[in-house]
Order: sequence, then C-alpha cells, then structure tokens
Amino acid sequence: MSEASATEAMAATIAAARRGDKRAIARLVTVFEDARAPATIARAAVLAALVDRPLGRVVGLTGAPGVGKSTLVGALANALVDGGEPRVAVVAVDPSSPITGGALLGDRTRVRFGADDERLYFRSQASGAVTGGVARVTHQVCRLLARLFSTVIVETVGVGQGEIEIVRIADSTWLVVQPHGGDAIQFMKAGLMEVPDGFVVSKGDLGAAAGATAGALSASLRLAAPGAPARPVVVTSAFSGAGIGELAAAIAAGPRGHLGEKEPYFFERWVLDEYGRAGLRRLATLAPTTAAYLAHHGGLDGAQAAF
Repeated sequence: MSEASATEAMAATIAAARRGDKRAIARLVTVFEDARAPATIARAAVLAALVDRPLGRVVGLTGAPGVGKSTLVGALANALVDGGEPRVAVVAVDPSSPITGGALLGDRTRVRFGADDERLYFRSQASGAVTGGVARVTHQVCRLLARLFSTVIVETVGVGQGEIEIVRIADSTWLVVQPHGGDAIQFMKAGLMEVPDGFVVSKGDLGAAAGATAGALSASLRLAAPGAPARPVVVTSAFSGAGIGELAAAIAAGPRGHLGEKEPYFFERWVLDEYGRAGLRRLATLAPTTAAYLAHHGGLDGAQAAF
C-alpha cells in the first residue's frame, strides 16, 4: 500500500471511529497498543485528527479478586449511558495466561454489551508482567478512548494492598469491597485506603452484611483522617440495581479531562523501561523538567520519537 493510500485508509478509520464503529475503534486501539517505534508517529497523527474532541473522564475501579468488579462495571456502564452519558468505554485488565501470555478474558464473560450498541465499547488487556493492576499499554489506550468516549472505565486486575498504579491514569478512582471485607481496624490497615476518591460496597443484596461493611468502612475513614472531607461510600447490587444509579451520578459529577497531565510520569516510565537509569539521567540534562521536554516536542509521542 502506498503512503497516500495508507493515509487515506487511516483517515477513513478515524472517521468511522468518530461515528462509533467498533471495528474501526479496535483498529485504532491496536495502534496505541503497538510498542514499535513507527507506531509513535501513527499515534500522534490519530490524536491530531481527534484534537477537536474534548477529553472524557477516566474512572478507575479497583479492588481484590472476587469482589464483583466485572459485574458492577457492566451495570455501571449501562447506567451511565441511560443517565445521559453519550458513549462509555470499558478497559478491563485481565490476568495473563501463563501459557500464551494473553488475557484470560474472564471479565468479558461478565461485562456484556449489545454488539449493535455503539454507545458502549469493551476492550480486554493482558496485565503481562506489570505490577500495579494495569497493563503497560493501559495509559496509551486511554489516551485514544478518552477522545472517542465521554467516560472510560478502567477495571484493574484484582489487586492487593499496595498496587495503585490506576491513580496515575484515572481522573477518579473507586475501591470496590464486598460484605465481610473487614472491620474498621482492618480497613485502616489496608494500603489502598488512602488512595480512592470513593468506595463501593458490592453485593448489596446480602442486606445487613453489606450495611455493616459500609458502616465499618465509613468509621475507618473517620478514624484515619479526622476532619478530612468525607469520601462517598455507596452500597450497590448489580443484580437488583440498587445503588447503581447513585454511583453513576457520583461518577458523572466527578472530575474529567486531566489525562494529559499524567504524561510526564508515563514518559519517565517509558524512558526507564527502554533506557534504564542512564536514560533518566540523560533526560535530566535535556530539559529543566520532564513536562518542559514534552512541551518542546509537542507531547508524549513527539518526545518519544525525539528521545
């Protein structure tokens, strides 16, 4: 294919993605997941073509395995579009297969969207060897999807107490816990407690147990940070629908459009991954700050190409 034909094909793909065509969006996502050097130029061209679209909000949902994140995400995404959000995308980070290295796709079986509903889009990612609950390419894919969707929900792989990389990406982060998840003291010990902007108690159909967990969670927040602004604790049930609308409304009223501010961190991480500490030392000699280096080269993609 000639260069002119390739440019025309990419322009057609971008135009289709703007309309919500899922196959076109998937082709663009592949570009943003591509770690090879030529993809850097392609990503810059795609984002330049979408610069007229405002950045959507990026919401992180994190929590331990088995708390019901996937089922919650499906109900939440539908509630958001029913409540007026134009388009919602879900990026689900799945555990990697020890055999193939690919995503086990456990989330895809629970998050079910209509194939003909162009308001909703789903993408699985394999976590690979990356710690922190997200994949190495999660940030890159969010850069694209936040230009195509009003809300992007990132469901992390089941995490423990210290894996909080999602806060580097999301405008807001919600921690999902389940009934019998602990008492007030146990919640205070959890390393994740300082990070989220809000909390979700899933499986609210368990009744009193869910209420008791919500009470213990609220008490731990008051004990851990007396006088601090209250963070919401929402009890939900993906099966009955209880609390889903309240959670969707809280998310829709939350922050958005800050993804671009995260790029200096991810550029430094890219330099470290590709060039090690010697690369970081070289970066420090090229500009007074990483943000200044990115600004000089037109953003993350230009900075990667220049470096």
